[in-house]
Amino acid sequence: MQNRQEKISQVVVTAGQMHDIEDRIFAAGMPVVALMEKVAGLIARRIQEIPPTPLLKGGYVPSNISLKRGYCVGILVGPGHNGADALVVARELYFRGYEVWIYSPFSKLKELTSQHLQYAQSLGIPIYQIIEQLPDSDLLIDGLFGFGLEKNLTDPIASAINQLNELSVPIYSIDLPSGLHTDTGEVLGTAIRATHTFCLGLWKLAFFQDRALEYLGKAELIDFDIPLADVEAVLKDAPRIKRITSATALATLPLPRSPVTHKYKEGHLLLICGSQRYAGGAILTGLGARASGVGMLSIAVPESLKSLLVSHLPEALIVGCPETESGAIAHLQLPENTDLSSFNAIACGPGLTRDATPVVQEVIKSDRPLILDADGLNILAQMGAIATLKKRLAVTVLTPHTGEFQRLFPDVADAKDDRVKAVQQAAAQSGVVVLLKGARTAIANPQGGVWIVPESTPALARGGSGDVLTGLMGGLLAQAATKQIPVEDIVATAAWWHSQAGIIAAQERTELGVDAFTLTQYLMKIH
Repeated sequence: MQNRQEKISQVVVTAGQMHDIEDRIFAAGMPVVALMEKVAGLIARRIQEIPPTPLLKGGYVPSNISLKRGYCVGILVGPGHNGADALVVARELYFRGYEVWIYSPFSKLKELTSQHLQYAQSLGIPIYQIIEQLPDSDLLIDGLFGFGLEKNLTDPIASAINQLNELSVPIYSIDLPSGLHTDTGEVLGTAIRATHTFCLGLWKLAFFQDRALEYLGKAELIDFDIPLADVEAVLKDAPRIKRITSATALATLPLPRSPVTHKYKEGHLLLICGSQRYAGGAILTGLGARASGVGMLSIAVPESLKSLLVSHLPEALIVGCPETESGAIAHLQLPENTDLSSFNAIACGPGLTRDATPVVQEVIKSDRPLILDADGLNILAQMGAIATLKKRLAVTVLTPHTGEFQRLFPDVADAKDDRVKAVQQAAAQSGVVVLLKGARTAIANPQGGVWIVPESTPALARGGSGDVLTGLMGGLLAQAATKQIPVEDIVATAAWWHSQAGIIAAQERTELGVDAFTLTQYLMKIH
């Protein structure tokens, strides 16, 4: 059974859900002031533990040195309880020997915030209301606005935030960088560009929206012991949004294998990919599938590519197919006594070109679990994605990037504005599992459930990276069919595995050194 900490780390909530959970906690008798003291104490402790960054005065500071007493910390205080949290942090740092000053530009404060400000003033902590008067500091703590902000920020606070962003000083935000919408990650006029963000209690949706990432810096969860019963009570009837963790991903892998097994019990995958123009797409997809551990791998390619594929994937059965004048697969020509129903899963699309339209039409009509990617998606869009998919009875997984997504689902929410909402709508309308690629890949099933890959690397922004994912996912899906593992969990695990391989490769080779072929070699290091 998962422990409480692991369960909490998976939960992602909207602003409304977080409000409801907090209301339950307070209604049960937890004093607001007591919870505030606990949360702020945890934040103050983490601030002292986090190594200084090279932005601190004096230039580079070795990463094994923690923030020392005597450093100057500026505290940015808003009118609500986020500001009160920041004031408690200010007090705690002050008592631990830090030089502290407070920026409080608002004339009206909540009662608790006002009380904490009054006490800080009694301690002799300097308080400023005008941005131009602020002294130099080594670190800023952002407590201007927490979760739930919905209106655009205006002057003078908007101008103040812009000036603070221009300082060469690290900024640690409490709960969310001030100015970000909690759910969509939209910048509401302007926003703090944080170096580090402490997300309080439960992960908020903005942390997984691509457009918020450049403002969040390094994000971490401050777990202040929210009872799981309160979380379940609020989320029980809502579609779940889950953050994929290493524990959940690794638990989904088809491991350990039975000591008595054989290749056909470990799944048979058919890849349909490649053309004379895009031969590499077939190779990369095949290498991704190889890394999955699938028992049997068949790869259908144009006849002219057969010897090339054999040289790269000698263990695979390479099926040479008749090809068009342009070098695309004209139609499938499977071995004797074999048809599409012989396979546990099919992955189709990388490198095909649109000249392979008849092939995509054929596999869509099959009764096998199917992954469509790249030109498979482009051909599906031409066919009319939603109407075509609704006719399929078998499992279907689509893996579009943002451009492909908009072609497939032109009537759903703009994926650039709210990726989670967009992928939920697409899955609901089409009745299939949709994986929307991005810096924070999001996966949705038709019931509204969402899985989010919580971290990745820009090293994966390379041609062929998506082909590797398609092969890896196809191999896992073929194995899942023999072991009855939920499809959505397999898709989420494949996306997590792919991103983790990229992260490890980038750590060893830098973000510039991770081409798609290299990525396939790092897939082996994850499990």
